[in-house]
Amino acid sequence: MIAVIQRVSSASVRINRSIKGQIGAGMMVLLGIEEADNDQDIEWLSKKIVNLRIFNDDNNVMNKSLLEVDGNVLLISQFTLHASTKKGNRPSYLKAAKPDIAIPIYNQFIADLQLQLDHQIETGEFGADMKVELVNDGPVTIIIDSKDKK
Repeated sequence: MIAVIQRVSSASVRINRSIKGQIGAGMMVLLGIEEADNDQDIEWLSKKIVNLRIFNDDNNVMNKSLLEVDGNVLLISQFTLHASTKKGNRPSYLKAAKPDIAIPIYNQFIADLQLQLDHQIETGEFGADMKVELVNDGPVTIIIDSKDKK
């Protein structure tokens, strides 16, 4: 499971010209799910995200977590994070999980984040053509791979 995390002052996702999800200050998370992902990946990555200290404290140092700033999350599924570009110029997505595997994992990830944050998170729609807008605050962008825990 790969997550691209961006600290944002605002973010939104549109589907068919209608806003599906929208947040103020917090994180926009792009989530790529692969066939090998499981409950341990969900638990580890969701905990990592909510505890990641990328928000400024009173001294303007990135020292606070999403929990500490009561921030929001916009979670977007993105299979292209598992693109392989080693051969040729057309990316291969063989490593990305198929919908029958990815959708239940995506839904469980949403539930885990909401439970840890104790409030609703905003989402896109799995498999939809989405238009994402965000104001990256910092900019701060972090990539985390649950298969690279060490």
